[in-house]
Amino acid sequence: MKILYGVVGEGMGHAIRSSVTIDQLLAWGHEVHIVVSGRAFDFLQKRYAGVHKIWGLTMVMADNELQKRKTALEVLKGAIGGWPENLRQYWKLTESFSPDCVVSDFETFTALYGHQHGLPVISVDNMQIIRRCKHPREILQDRQTDFELAKSVIKFKMPSADHYIITTFFDAPVRKKRTTLVPPILRRNILEATPSRGDHVLVYQTSESFKDLPDVLRRLEVPVHVYGLRRDLTEPVQDGNLLWCPFSEEGFVADLASCRGVIASAGFTLIGEAFHLGKPYLATPVRGQFEQVMNGRYIEHLGYGLQDERLDEVSVRAFIQNLDQYAETLTTYPYADNDNSALFAALEEQLDRAAARL
Repeated sequence: MKILYGVVGEGMGHAIRSSVTIDQLLAWGHEVHIVVSGRAFDFLQKRYAGVHKIWGLTMVMADNELQKRKTALEVLKGAIGGWPENLRQYWKLTESFSPDCVVSDFETFTALYGHQHGLPVISVDNMQIIRRCKHPREILQDRQTDFELAKSVIKFKMPSADHYIITTFFDAPVRKKRTTLVPPILRRNILEATPSRGDHVLVYQTSESFKDLPDVLRRLEVPVHVYGLRRDLTEPVQDGNLLWCPFSEEGFVADLASCRGVIASAGFTLIGEAFHLGKPYLATPVRGQFEQVMNGRYIEHLGYGLQDERLDEVSVRAFIQNLDQYAETLTTYPYADNDNSALFAALEEQLDRAAARL
């Protein structure tokens, strides 16, 4: 089967997760062409042939908060040149590749292409859980406006699909048909990692909003391995109880598998990987970005850790002091034995249905 695979380019999580799915599609013998925007293009182009770059949504952040007006302005400015370029890319693509099916990881243009050409469209992402499932009152408390806005954006960003495969680290009642929940997508090196419990806490932060975080970490009584705050490093640097680490996928996964807990953003990919390895999590959601706020609140709601949008010393110390309790709760994490088989089974079922329409 010829598959057109769309990947949203905002952040790298979607690209990392999509690469796992794309690898499986290729292993099944399908021909796959990939459409992607942003930094994710470089990541996927290095791994696959048939990768096509388009314009995509860009979010403007400041002080760990989504700047909605500036984001809207950037989207408008980008769309002026971006939409015509996207149309040119699609005409160019369809001259040499006539897909039988579309798979979209929250990418708009592939879904629109599928609808225009009467093709089956399969959605595989984590965002759809916001609008296709029910959530407890404590998750939505005082964020109802952001919740409703997020649902509207998601509906606009990803037009109707024939089926929605939603990856999630928490259980939520499904409220819409054509919806399947599966555990988080995990990279091969995470699946192959052997978890252990060392002494260190892993910190991964790239936002300049947390400029005071190093001073907070230095006052802790535990070793801390820090990634992301010093991007100029080529080798680790010891600084008291802090170990400043240059980014290395192999080194990061090793530190993740052996740490006592994780302090990082509320992005879906790392949360799913940490919980698979049994690691408590202190999340720092981007203010105004409801998906991250929801992730952080579910972490706290389930007893797997804490969330704090500003990440002060009180929350960091509370997290450190309760690591044993969070780790004990994580022993009941329902997706600890996840090997992506549920995802692949759900995707194969939908591809079989798509093939029956040919």
